[in-house]
Amino acid sequence: MYTRILVPLDGSALSEAILPHAQSLCRAATAELVLLHVMVDTAPEFGAPAAPALAPPAILKEKQAEMTAYLKSTCSKLEKSGSCVTYLLRSGGVAETILEVARFMKADMIAMSTHGRTGMLRLLLGSVAEHVVHDSPIPVVLLRPSES
Repeated sequence: MYTRILVPLDGSALSEAILPHAQSLCRAATAELVLLHVMVDTAPEFGAPAAPALAPPAILKEKQAEMTAYLKSTCSKLEKSGSCVTYLLRSGGVAETILEVARFMKADMIAMSTHGRTGMLRLLLGSVAEHVVHDSPIPVVLLRPSES
């Protein structure tokens, strides 16, 4: 059924809320989890044409090291509870990169949390989840965590 499930994470507790559900799916299907963090290209996220990164290289390198440590730590926790897990760190537009990695890794499913933005925030920032669901050729499982 499923052999590889892609789980995009942004480092927040909200994005991690999908992990227990993704782990359950993996156990049931003996699938592999692939954790993904996308280093955001600022310009594409706001609908502007691609532009050079706004942050200095030293800050980008520091952020990359921080996210790599986060992904390794998350993988370790999931492995201790019996999951087969790998991770990837990529940069680009978030939704586009999620879809690109899903194709590259031959994922059977994408499982992710949604921020549930509405109103002006959604108009300004768009919806990564909506873009992924709309353009994904594979099933997408969305979780909208409660605010409590």
